[in-house]
Amino acid sequence: MTQWYVNELSKLTKVSVRTLHHYDKIGLLNPSVRLPNGYRLYSEKDLLKLQQILALKFFGFELSRIKMLMQEEINIFDHFRAQQKFLEQKVQSLQEASQTLDVILSESDSNKSVPWETIIKLIEDYNMTKELEHPWVAKLLNPDELKEYISFEKGLKTRFTENQKKNHEQEWTDLVAQIEANLDKDPSSDIGNRIGKQCMDLVNKWYGKEHATLRTTIWEKGYKEGKMEEEHHLSPQVVAWLDKAVADYYKKRAYDILAQVGTQPSDKVLKLWNTLLEDMHGDDQAQNDAFYEIAMKDDHVGTAAKNWLKKISK
Repeated sequence: MTQWYVNELSKLTKVSVRTLHHYDKIGLLNPSVRLPNGYRLYSEKDLLKLQQILALKFFGFELSRIKMLMQEEINIFDHFRAQQKFLEQKVQSLQEASQTLDVILSESDSNKSVPWETIIKLIEDYNMTKELEHPWVAKLLNPDELKEYISFEKGLKTRFTENQKKNHEQEWTDLVAQIEANLDKDPSSDIGNRIGKQCMDLVNKWYGKEHATLRTTIWEKGYKEGKMEEEHHLSPQVVAWLDKAVADYYKKRAYDILAQVGTQPSDKVLKLWNTLLEDMHGDDQAQNDAFYEIAMKDDHVGTAAKNWLKKISK
């Protein structure tokens, strides 16, 4: 029976070694043989299973769902029907883009000037989508969000050097390792608050306040929905723990600031409060307003602080 080391299976199937290691880690595809020296050996049965995984990925299934499909005795055709509806929606989006071009063509004739600016912009957006450094974005975001992401990705090329990008990736990897080592700890503990702060300092530096809404969208639609697991190798447990840690870090930070109302100069407290809002929401005034409403209803916020919030929110 033929067997392959992980690098050999990677070359055979065009699946990266890193991805195969991830599949092994999450229990999606474990090698049949693990040698005493730690090396993995994959069998022909493992190869068949990998091919099944790749087929399901081709149809757009997420890893967590693929794992369920591979393990349980279920009617897979029910899932295929559901996925077909999802793909039909994607087709509809493409048809809408085609109809937009049809409008441009129908309105342009020999007696009218060609709307080159509009056409060029459409082509640029299309090419940017095809050449995105992270193709998953096109599946995750709606057209308006995708335009913002394209702007964000362009900005990365001027804001950070390649070395700085590598440092960022390493910092993120180290952060995930810290979370995995502390999953048994309470996310609202001092350790959780420290990691929550470290996380937000890292992502805010990366996205900047002008893309804070995009940052939140990717977290909500991508990470929390389990659609970023393969890209960033974050398990659902890590995402859930980090989500609670960040929320508690911001909550405690808000309590600490509001507790200073009446004991510290108002301009000092206001500066701290505005910095908090900027870290949380960037320039998104709607989210800032919502946060005011939450604080006004919080029993942990004193009367003096609530009166102060009413005053500054006018």
